Amino acid sequence: MKRQKDKEKYRYSGCKGTGRLRDRIGLIAAAVCAALGLLLVLFRGLGVRFSGFLLLGLAALLAVFRLLDCLAARDGRWRPVRRAFGCCAAVGLALLLGLEVFLVNRGRSDMTPLPADAVIVLGAGVNGTEPSLSLRTRLDKALEYLEYWPDIPAVLTGGTGYGEDISEAQCMYDYLTARGVEPERLLLEDQATDTAENFAFSKAVLEEAGVDVAKSTLAVVTNDFHIARAELIAAREGYGDTVGIPAPLPWPHLTVNYYLREAFALVKTWILDIAMKGVTI
Repeated sequence: MKRQKDKEKYRYSGCKGTGRLRDRIGLIAAAVCAALGLLLVLFRGLGVRFSGFLLLGLAALLAVFRLLDCLAARDGRWRPVRRAFGCCAAVGLALLLGLEVFLVNRGRSDMTPLPADAVIVLGAGVNGTEPSLSLRTRLDKALEYLEYWPDIPAVLTGGTGYGEDISEAQCMYDYLTARGVEPERLLLEDQATDTAENFAFSKAVLEEAGVDVAKSTLAVVTNDFHIARAELIAAREGYGDTVGIPAPLPWPHLTVNYYLREAFALVKTWILDIAMKGVTI
């Protein structure tokens, strides 16, 4: 009798390819995620490759869950494994959603009306000698802030990377001075290659200009998705009070992609900071 029940259970478990509706939906979802993810990864011009990799990862998770479903139907000893896998996936999704809420909240906290002793504009990609979309949005926001507070200096920080004919700092300088910002207000730091170096190298430039970064209020201009991590890194580098000046991207699909990517980058930075220096936001 027990053997017959096991056969019936296996027959309707979906493991023979004619299975339940839930199983079919799962397989279809995995296939759709895999196809869409591959498309986003291959077409780099869309600028959302990270979202493509996430979709491929989701497809793999769905496939593994489907496999565990089949194994659990054949052998009850696999059921705890399937249950544990599902719980881990649910916890991971909940953590990701929580991080996204945190990042969006920080990214929408525009502190432009708050005064500061100086401004740091974080660099981004340069296409030859022209600012990339990300950098241009930062520069437009910096221009707005500098007009709002006309008596404070600004550090433009960013070195020269692949495909860049000039440094990011020089590109920002050219962009801002062409739009009326006084050259004497702009301090260039043209060696940094990442956000940590942006803050580390800018500290020396600011202190040379008479700004004590540990005791002063510094405005940080960067993209909205990057605000939370920038604040964390600034704290690690010994900066005192920082206020974020977020620059949103103009296209929703890019915004979603970078917010998703930033969640993973924030976890990496946070873990390193906790392990190394115990710094929190």
